[in-house]
Amino acid sequence: MQRAFIADSMLGRLARWLRVMGCDVEYFPEIGDAELIERSERSGRLILTRDTLLVRRRQVRTNCLFVTGDHFRDQVRQVVRAFAINPREGFLTRCLNCNGLLQDVARESAAGRVPPYVFATREHFQICPACNRLYWGGTHRERMKEELKDMLMER
Repeated sequence: MQRAFIADSMLGRLARWLRVMGCDVEYFPEIGDAELIERSERSGRLILTRDTLLVRRRQVRTNCLFVTGDHFRDQVRQVVRAFAINPREGFLTRCLNCNGLLQDVARESAAGRVPPYVFATREHFQICPACNRLYWGGTHRERMKEELKDMLMER
């Protein structure tokens, strides 16, 4: 079973890349430490943070990972290694914006919601039931796979 995370406001790119890999990551760029801690306790999520003051707080010490890297690529590597995350297991199964689990949707429902070329050339579409965003396989999918390989030094 994979861990569920909540990332602090300094880790937006990390949160997004963890979602690319299918990780359950809440991210709210505007919330403060108190709300972050409360959400973590209520949901059982582990806090990912770059905040040295936050990790010193007694109620957080055993439920957080201090992310050491300044660059998102280093941060992704650290979290993947710390939690033995398989980057291919849940690849592109979550909404990159809101973290919802994607669901397959009938191709016809994408008509008028995607560019005509995409509709004409793609058979498979997914939707986020939480924010209603549509997803489809395109060239970005392969670029993301390559970026993950580079990030995780799998070449």
